[in-house]
Amino acid sequence: MNLGSPDSTSVPDVRRFLNEFLMDKRVIDLPWLQRALLVKGIIAPFRAPKSAAAYRSIWTKDGSPIIVISQQLQQAVQAQVQEPVVLAMRYGNPSPKDAFEALLQKIPDMEEAVLVPMYPHYAMSSYETAVEYAREIHQKRKYAFKLTILRPYYNDPDYLHALTESMRPYLQEPFDYLLFSYHGVPERHIHKGDVTGQHCLKNGNCCAVASDAHEKCYRHQCIVSTHIVAERLQIPANKYGWSFQSRLGRDEWLKPYTAEKLKELAAQGVKKLVVACPAFVSDCLETLEEIAAEGKETFLHAGGESFTMIPCLNVHPLWVQAIVKWVSSKNHALQQ
Repeated sequence: MNLGSPDSTSVPDVRRFLNEFLMDKRVIDLPWLQRALLVKGIIAPFRAPKSAAAYRSIWTKDGSPIIVISQQLQQAVQAQVQEPVVLAMRYGNPSPKDAFEALLQKIPDMEEAVLVPMYPHYAMSSYETAVEYAREIHQKRKYAFKLTILRPYYNDPDYLHALTESMRPYLQEPFDYLLFSYHGVPERHIHKGDVTGQHCLKNGNCCAVASDAHEKCYRHQCIVSTHIVAERLQIPANKYGWSFQSRLGRDEWLKPYTAEKLKELAAQGVKKLVVACPAFVSDCLETLEEIAAEGKETFLHAGGESFTMIPCLNVHPLWVQAIVKWVSSKNHALQQ
């Protein structure tokens, strides 16, 4: 189950997608009326034309990159397992209901479906909303089969191995710095997920101090992935870092902001920059347009000389292998 995409690059389709996405109470966590006035009255109408242009800049002859890549991943996994593999999106098409019905057509007496969220790290606005939406559909339709869900896999050895090896070829040439750019979330989302109510973002070192809050702390999980991959790639501590992209609105979001970090790195003398986006497992608008296009322009304009964006895992063989292992393992530690 991935994020989803507008059905086309037309302004009406993009507006429809933005409305569905931003009206999600786990994305913009305001009371419904406030959220509706903000999204339907301001954001979607004014942002749709600009977003449509951005989608057009990355659209392929086969359609939206995130949909096409997700379909390719589905086919690659299907080639290695006997059970039917279908695709669902949190927003847009195909929906979880479509996916469940497709599975039941293939196996009318299906006993269990395994949901693989395409989000390595736990965030209220990504992993949580996808999982809860799928559960809601499952319960509302009163399906008889069990729904098993994979936990966030940010520290799973198979995920980390796939991520590390997918990045390695892009680091063979000399470079000055490796930036891990993760999708951003408002700081209030981190506070809401803190089960202790007194740990997250209370000091600069909170993510390094053991806490029950880390089970749902997006920032902690991103930092863990970053350090492990950098260590496996043998990158010195002064040659890598992390940042957060895709801000919306004026609230405080996780820092440092990617756009600002790119300028800072150039000002500090970084000439050859490599950027990875591990929060996304499939290349999409946020990687192809926001980072590979806008991010590159920002860095080069600020004085950088070379900008390389590492593709997401997409259909890397080790990524496919990891998913096959997870869905094929009975009582796997990642399943809940």
